[in-house]
Amino acid sequence: MIGGRREGPLMRNASQSVVKSRILKAIAIGISLGCLFAFLYPHGFLPSSASSFHSRRTQVLSAKCESSERLNELKTEYAAASEKNTELRQQVKELTQKLKLAEQGKDYEQKQVPALGKRHKAGPFGTVKGLRTNPAVIPDESVNPRLAEILEYIAVKRELIVSLANWNVKDTLEVWFTSIKRVGIPNYLVVALDDKIAEFCESNHVPVYKRDADVGIDSIGRTGTNHAVSGLKFRILREFLQLGYSVLLSDVDIVYLQNPFSYLYRDSDVESMTDGHDNMTAYGFDDVFDEPTMGWARYAHTMRIWVYNSGFFYIRPTIPSFELLDRVASRLAREPKSWDQAVFNEELFFPSHPGYEGLHASRRTMDFYLFMNSKILFKTVRKDARLSKFKPVIIHVNYHPNKLERMKAVVEFYVNGNQDALKAFPDGSDW
Repeated sequence: MIGGRREGPLMRNASQSVVKSRILKAIAIGISLGCLFAFLYPHGFLPSSASSFHSRRTQVLSAKCESSERLNELKTEYAAASEKNTELRQQVKELTQKLKLAEQGKDYEQKQVPALGKRHKAGPFGTVKGLRTNPAVIPDESVNPRLAEILEYIAVKRELIVSLANWNVKDTLEVWFTSIKRVGIPNYLVVALDDKIAEFCESNHVPVYKRDADVGIDSIGRTGTNHAVSGLKFRILREFLQLGYSVLLSDVDIVYLQNPFSYLYRDSDVESMTDGHDNMTAYGFDDVFDEPTMGWARYAHTMRIWVYNSGFFYIRPTIPSFELLDRVASRLAREPKSWDQAVFNEELFFPSHPGYEGLHASRRTMDFYLFMNSKILFKTVRKDARLSKFKPVIIHVNYHPNKLERMKAVVEFYVNGNQDALKAFPDGSDW
């Protein structure tokens, strides 16, 4: 029979020794890991106390307050920067415009010959003609994007009628645009010089453009006389030309009976109606000056022509046209008592001479029976049975002060067929 196994004293001692060794190793490893974590995480894995949490919360709230104050400061700085940016943009726009003008002038001077084409030999006698039609400038819509958008919609073949008006001429303006509508002219625009006339045009479905605020122009536009307002057009027209449009500038004391664009030649920088009343005064003549004390040389021949009317002219967007507008506007600014029509003609006709460089612009005089002034109508046409049956393109009541009454009479005579409508008026004015 087999009995149970018993361990001797030597086996028990060996087993106890192994257990002790393992316990010592575990303690050593625990101590080592404790030292390692103590070194790596001296403050422990989690916040050590509620005071630390409270401190951090206070810091957050303080940061929020500081952020709110800083935000307000940034908003103030942004508003100031935006205002300054607007001023700088305006300055950049003005400087850019001046630079472009300078470049255009320089380009015109340096490249004038290439623009005219290659040089040629002269042809046979009687076949040579000089250049009359200057090339148009390249349109620059950055000058006035809002106006460019309006003109894109209104203009026909990049040309249109333009008139300046304030509330002082409201009644004559109404006769003016009514006659345009009657003829069926689509491409016309009123430049309103005050808010009341802009609203009046809008209420009558008349194309209108109200310029951006300009202290110098607005003060004259609101309260200025006819001559003062007339002088503004040379500054305002410039933007239309820079945008690449040809303009038929029209005063409001004009009655339209036909579409004027059907009667333009478009071969010159400026095509204008005349204040002349016959072939000599309208188109020029040899005026002989008699000075008896000179004996044999007593007769001196002079050239005479009556002035162009600055209240009705067609102007193309060419370099000479810009120079004309700039010259007239500059002189009117320097000489506030000058009459714009006199300055307009002096700059257009005076030749170069010592101390003065004349304007090299081509010009054409309009047919004075088609584009008729009121002197021709009341002194000649209404009294001539044959001429009174002729239908002009426009009639400009420029020679008479009672404009509204005569404009209405013109409508009665030519539109409504009242043959007596013009008879009650004197040839000239009563004063």
